[in-house]
Amino acid sequence: MKHVEARPYAKPEAAARQFVQLAASIEPVQDGRIHIEKINAPFLYTLKGSASEFGDGLKFAIERGWIELHESGTYVRLLSRGEIH
Repeated sequence: MKHVEARPYAKPEAAARQFVQLAASIEPVQDGRIHIEKINAPFLYTLKGSASEFGDGLKFAIERGWIELHESGTYVRLLSRGEIH
């Protein structure tokens, strides 16, 4: 029998909260923009999240109004630096 570990970012809300936490730790460039690859790399390689978890977390955070994705898809901007409810 093979035991499978629970994925910490399987739920979109958990992935979105981690996404926002990573974004908040990065110094924005002009106009509050944060390069998405600066969030993507730690999420995928350091935290071992999957690409689908990253995408689901990003979508969840956008829907909740926590972040805004630039139309080019290369930048995000935090909309609220306060507590995420």
